[in-house]
Amino acid sequence: MSGTAQDLTARDIIRKSDELQRGKYHQGEIKMSIIRPEWTREMKLKSWASGDELSLILVTFPARDKGTAFLKREKELWNWQPTIDRVIKMPPSMMSQSWMGSDFTNDDLVRESSIVNDYTHKITGSAEIEGRICWEITLTPTEEAAVVWGKIKTWIDQKGFLQLKTEFYDEDDYLINTMYGKKVEMLGGRLLPRVLEVVPAEEEGHLTKIEYLSMSFDKPIKDNFFSVQNMKRIR
Repeated sequence: MSGTAQDLTARDIIRKSDELQRGKYHQGEIKMSIIRPEWTREMKLKSWASGDELSLILVTFPARDKGTAFLKREKELWNWQPTIDRVIKMPPSMMSQSWMGSDFTNDDLVRESSIVNDYTHKITGSAEIEGRICWEITLTPTEEAAVVWGKIKTWIDQKGFLQLKTEFYDEDDYLINTMYGKKVEMLGGRLLPRVLEVVPAEEEGHLTKIEYLSMSFDKPIKDNFFSVQNMKRIR
């Protein structure tokens, strides 16, 4: 890969940004706030991932949802619901649905689709966001990709490869959600947005906010950690 930002292709930029957020392995604790005009709901989560093929998300708060877990192994996804003692294998049709009532989709959280491999990438402009000069990159799904979004536009900091704003469009080119990266600071030894906010385009007063309480990168996690059996007993 070329050493200077000017030599990078749109795909290079997306890959570098994706690798910055993920690392080879990562684990963390997250607070999610689902904000509506009439109410606000808070959740706490633990997450683990190995590359883009294996991930596990565990709900630790509130008590009624505690122990609920989501597992991804390559293209297969499962949901463990301890209150009914049941593992549900999630079909691809569920990827576009809301994740536990939030403004994130199931795909956003478990990342079934890959922004590097399932889309083509083109630099379509530049803009200043949060005081940082960003590339504007438009992502279009490849023909064979089974993805949720018809188009994605993302703005990535030209110095630090931070994703500071991303727009998600449906297949009819209507804007559905906008995600903002905020509070850029050191997180697990990397400079990253500590807060992500998702704002639906058509639902006034709706907002979902993720705050990373802690994050660590590149501490190896064995593949057998990401199993249905472990999903049911992880705490």
